[in-house]
Order: sequence, then structure tokens, then C-alpha cells
Amino acid sequence: MAAAAAAITTHSSRLLRRSAAAPDTGHLQLRCSTKPSPFELRHRAALLAPARALLPDRVTPFSFDEDGDDHPREECGVFGVIGDPDASSLCYLGLQKLQHRGEEGAGIAAAAADGKLKSVTGLGLVGDVFRDPARLAKLPGDAAVGHVRYSTAGAAASLRNVQPFLAAYRFGQVAVAHNGNLVNYQALRNRLEAQGSIFNTSSDTEVILHLIATSLSRPLLSRICDACERLAGAYSLLFLTADKLFAVRDPFGFRPLVMGRRPNGAVVFASETCALDLIDATYEREVEPGEVVVVDRRDMSVSSSCLVPHRSRKSCVFEHIYFALPNSVVFGHAVHERRNAYGRALAEESPAPSADVVIPVPDSGFYAALGFSQASGLEFQQGLIRWHYSGRSFIQPSQAIRDLAVKLKLAPVRGVITGKSVVVVDDSLVRGTTSSKIVRLLRDAGAREVHMRIASPPVIGSCLYGIDTPSEGELISNRMDLEGVRRTIGCDSLAFLSLDKLHSIYGDEAHELCDACFSRNYPVMPTAPEPVPDLVSAFED
Repeated sequence: MAAAAAAITTHSSRLLRRSAAAPDTGHLQLRCSTKPSPFELRHRAALLAPARALLPDRVTPFSFDEDGDDHPREECGVFGVIGDPDASSLCYLGLQKLQHRGEEGAGIAAAAADGKLKSVTGLGLVGDVFRDPARLAKLPGDAAVGHVRYSTAGAAASLRNVQPFLAAYRFGQVAVAHNGNLVNYQALRNRLEAQGSIFNTSSDTEVILHLIATSLSRPLLSRICDACERLAGAYSLLFLTADKLFAVRDPFGFRPLVMGRRPNGAVVFASETCALDLIDATYEREVEPGEVVVVDRRDMSVSSSCLVPHRSRKSCVFEHIYFALPNSVVFGHAVHERRNAYGRALAEESPAPSADVVIPVPDSGFYAALGFSQASGLEFQQGLIRWHYSGRSFIQPSQAIRDLAVKLKLAPVRGVITGKSVVVVDDSLVRGTTSSKIVRLLRDAGAREVHMRIASPPVIGSCLYGIDTPSEGELISNRMDLEGVRRTIGCDSLAFLSLDKLHSIYGDEAHELCDACFSRNYPVMPTAPEPVPDLVSAFED
């Protein structure tokens, strides 16, 4: 599958170069020469490796805060609107609702009435990037796309990697926002650089722009399809041009992308339906795996095309377990209902008959704990309170102070806990650092027993498709058996939702889930870069 998706056809089209006298517009300049200058010639070498050897030790450059949250992180959220005079403001609101999907950087690109595209990007939260109203005022027009990010492929905390990317090529301008991760990124980039392409960022998204620009197909829809046929991995994409908005989803449907419509007829795309609700857009449907939806700005007509031949859907199950907001509908299911079902199944599979009360780890364990309580008949209580304004505890000057600062983030309700046998329900367990702190916190608050129940299977594999996970060596369930994990965490009992039980909740749809982080069954493996011919400097004999 990966080999087919990574197949590359050689194109010789030349991209427009920015004139030395042209003003700096802030666009990415996609540049390619069929004849590299002597100064561009460099010696290159590439070593072949089996695809499985390309499984990264750390999928993304993020490291986890020693004292902070121990959940995997979704990498990106995308939002787009066309046909509304307040497009950039609506995009800003939509990105605010998707902030949980990426807190490192944010940006918006908009198409003005004259067809020119402009963008504003920055590091930090959406509210910080657009704190100055003048920044939104720079983005007039009735069409816009936006993006919030953590890092996927590309250096962390770098402004040049913040999307949307705005590029100029010989047929005009195009902006792109991407949620996902390409597993053949390095192979594609190596080939493109060998053909003369010059990259401005370290993001895998820029590869997509180069593939579009070097395609010999016409019109842009054909170029997008041509480019996406070469991609392997996860991608939910929004492209904005002077007159159209394109929404694209990879053939496996790893990452979500939904479509809605506002009362005035404006069409909206978003990573989650919660962003549609905020701006009074009615949810219509998912963008189907392998589909390209095109909205024409001139008459608001909507058309659909098949991107690639149909493949078995592999939707990320962690969207339901943790990433998406509980008031969203993702992959056709209400997220809060899925989480409640996990908790019920967990209570059936691993009850805690001696317990007195069920408490969630806020906020992600709430609905699973509620389901566990309902199925077990145990009392549900909010026994831990999360404080959202504590900052980053690892910057404190001593370990003792850092330990105290942890209590700012999670505070026990002693009246619920003292003298009780407590069932603590969380959505997942990754490294175990947060869980061990919670157990100590509850014991210090007077809990008689602490029983940990995890509403997902043990995480034993890193994600390749757009989620920031630790290396497999850091995953506690990959290093230890169940009893070893229990002893490390310090709880009286520990149980995970089994993979079979998780599948039973989805019934006939179970085969449509990507559960590689639990099973290591990766739908698409990374592609080994091809050897690049040696390029000899003009100064060498």
C-alpha cells in the first residue's frame, strides 16, 4: 500500500521564481529549476532500510512535560468557510473551538474580493495570535481557511512551520491547511529536492504544495488529485484559491473532516462538529475518505470527486477515546456516547466490587467514569478538581516546589475521598507518570483503596498518523506487564479495557478503526527514501 501511494512520476515543469525586485509578500515561494546552478549542486547519499525499520523512535519532536499531562496530543485542527462576508472572523471563532487540537501556533488565510490571498500566522494560542484586532482586519473577504497546530513532521515552535501555508505558483496563489502526518514525507522530499525543488520549511505539508506545483495536470482539481495519489499516511486538507475552496481527506480517513452550512448558505469545513455549532452552522456530513469536495466561490456550487480508489476505512479510534471534544460528532458517532460505552464495558469486564465511589480524572475521564458508575451501580462523584491556570510546573526551582505545584493542577475533594475505596477512571495510560501522581494524591487525601480503571487498551505503539506519542521505550505498557504497571503506579488494582471489548462496542465497524497504538497493526508503513544519485560540484574535476 505504501509503495503504491509513494510512487512518484517525474515532472519537468518549471515553477515561477520570485523576481529579485518583487516585494516580499510573505508567501512560500515554490521554486524549481530543471538545471540546478553549480552552487546548488551538493553531494547526496541515501541508505535504504526496510520499511519497518523506519518506525521512528519519536514520531514528533515534542517531549512530554515531566510534571504535566501524560496524554498523547492531537497535532492539528483545520477550519474553513466560504460564502460569508465575515469569513476570517468566523474562522477565528472556529479555531478557538478547535484550540484543544493544537496550542503551539495558529493562522488564517483569506481570499479578498480582488482574488488576492493574504495570511496571518503566529506562535501561541489563537487568542494570542489575533489579540490585536488589526490582524483580523488584514484578512477581508468571504472565504478563509485556518489552522491550529502542534508539530508533526517539522521543528517545534518555529514560525515558518505555522500554517496555513500560502504559496504562489504559475497559475496563481493557493493556501493549504493540513491535519495529519505523511509517512512517505522524506522519500517525497528527497525526490523533489533531487529534481531541483527548494524548500522553505521543515513541514511535510510543503511537500504537498510542491507536488501540486510540479504536476502536469490541469486544472487545479486534477493537480490536487495527482499530488494526493503520491501521498501515504494521514491527511485532511483544506485548499483555498481566489475562487474555490477544496476539502480533501485521505483514502483511509485517519483524521476527521466534516462539512456544514450556515443559514446564509456559507459552506463550512472543520475537524470537529463542535466548531460548526459555535458559528451556527448545521452539520451535513463527513468528507468521505478519498473524497475531494469543491465549493465554487462564484455561485456556491458544491461538487465531489473521488480522489483515489476506495480502501478500507481506518479512522483513528483515539479521536473518540480522548482527542475530540465530547460535544462533537466524529466518524458518525457522538463522542460522549462512545466514551460512556467504554466505561460501561470496562465495568462489565473489570468491576471493582469493594469500591465505594467512582471518580473521573478530569476532564477526559468524565464520560467513561459516568458509564462505569451507571453499569456498576457505584456512586459517581467529582473527586478531583482540575485547575486550568497553574502554568508549567517544571519551571519551578526545586523538586519539592514542583511536587507542590502539581497539586495546583489536580486537587482532591477530601469529603468524597477520605476513608473511601475509590475507583479512578481515566481515558488512557501512556507513560504512567500522571497516574502515579494521582494515586499518591488520593492516598494523601485519605483514600482507603485506589483502583485504577483505564477506558482503553494498553498503549504499546507509537502513532505514525498525526498524533504526538512518546517512543515505544517510554510507553509503560510496552515495557511492563499489567502487574508491573500496577506496582509502578502504586494502586491497589489496575485494569484496562481489552482490545476485543473495544471492538465489540463498534460491532461491524470495528474493522474500520485504526488501533495501531494498541495492536501495532499499521495500515500504512513508512516508505524508505530511494537512493539519490551523487551530484558532482562544478568545481570538481
